[in-house]
Amino acid sequence: MIAIVFILVMGAVVGLASLFGPASGAAAASAASVPWWALAAVLVAFVGFFAGGIYVGAALAMLSLLAGFGLSDRPFWNFIGEMIWGPSTNFVLVSVPLFLLMGEIMLRAGLSERLYRALNVWMGRLPGGLLHTNIMACGVFSAVAGSSVATAATMGSVALPYFEKSHYPPRLVLGSLAAGGALGNLIPPGITFIIYGLITETSVGALYLAAVGPSLLVVLLFTLTILFYSYKLKLHGEAGGAKVGWAQRLASLSDLVPTALLIGLVLGTIYAGWATPTESAALGVAGAIVLSLVDRKLSWKMLSESMRSTARTTSMIALILFGAYFLNYILSSLGIPQMLAKFLTSLPLPGWAIMLVIIGFYLALGTFMEGMSMVITTIPLLFPVVKALGYDPIWFGVVITMLVEIAMISPPDGTVLYVLQGMRRQPGPITDVFSGVLPFMFVYMLAIIVLMLFPAIALWLPTALM
Repeated sequence: MIAIVFILVMGAVVGLASLFGPASGAAAASAASVPWWALAAVLVAFVGFFAGGIYVGAALAMLSLLAGFGLSDRPFWNFIGEMIWGPSTNFVLVSVPLFLLMGEIMLRAGLSERLYRALNVWMGRLPGGLLHTNIMACGVFSAVAGSSVATAATMGSVALPYFEKSHYPPRLVLGSLAAGGALGNLIPPGITFIIYGLITETSVGALYLAAVGPSLLVVLLFTLTILFYSYKLKLHGEAGGAKVGWAQRLASLSDLVPTALLIGLVLGTIYAGWATPTESAALGVAGAIVLSLVDRKLSWKMLSESMRSTARTTSMIALILFGAYFLNYILSSLGIPQMLAKFLTSLPLPGWAIMLVIIGFYLALGTFMEGMSMVITTIPLLFPVVKALGYDPIWFGVVITMLVEIAMISPPDGTVLYVLQGMRRQPGPITDVFSGVLPFMFVYMLAIIVLMLFPAIALWLPTALM
């Protein structure tokens, strides 16, 4: 309910801007000719479609047609094919299915289970040992998966059997897995960075470098949160964790080698400048196939299942992207992004206050809208505002990705939450997942505030290396 009210307030802002805001040029003149009530009607339809559970790609396409026929006098239907052809043939976008395929092969080859088992040897003796393993395993797996849903599904399937007969509260277990899954897009090579770079024409390599500092910050905050609850609830380390000798720990490192090789192959080639994100994704798929062959897990059935799962996810992302490009073309032809940027930058507020409004907008939007579609739909509108306020596009890309991650774990519509709920072997209410993830969600918000106060956390590495 709060989210809907927030969206309607933003709609009123847009309407007032079209009614009273300054106008210049053809685009502004086109926007000024649009009545405010028509824009409000489109926003109400926007909220209604998503609140009603209509598929995101279809909802965006329907909104585009409504806005086009109702507000624009241009023959936009002559350009629909060109609008869809542009993003569908972009070379950068090819990396999305490749990263997804790499994660699917890792899951079916058992590499993720070896990763979790090895990390548990090292983290088990800490207070809340398996909870720390959840965060660390998700963080490491994120460095090759690039997707929050893939990370949560993969590590959830591996980790949940470990907790069936443990002393850990189910809420904290599910909350730590959801929080760890939320790292999937933030830790390079996150797919959201690719989409953001495609839309804003920002270097994906620079975005990956900028994400290193914030990723370490979020992992550190999650670890401190688990330590706090472990001491509060008296959650000791695993039984026998203190008996694990150094010989066993060093032997467990062999299970980390496959994942470390893939991370070096994917991220190492990007950071060294030897390969583009798309090329490194292809190298990652080849590496995952070779490693599964070495482990004798490679089969035509495994490859077929991996490709089918990748095709389903890629098709979902592609339909959302095409619908969003269609809607963005209509809104841009009406001059709404320029109008909104001019209005917000003319408000008697400092830049940081307007940025807080934008962050609040995304937090509200994330309570009922899927993260990827949220970025694709709103970035073309708000990116000109951010640039006009003087914020760095690379820094904003990291913040947006963190907001997307919060949306993925925000009740009541966070995708990661329902993925984990569906994977539970022991039945329980969805409220276990909702309440368990809330502390981590607030910690994630704290990380964004820290990043606003100290933007160098994100910008120092791209500045130093690029």
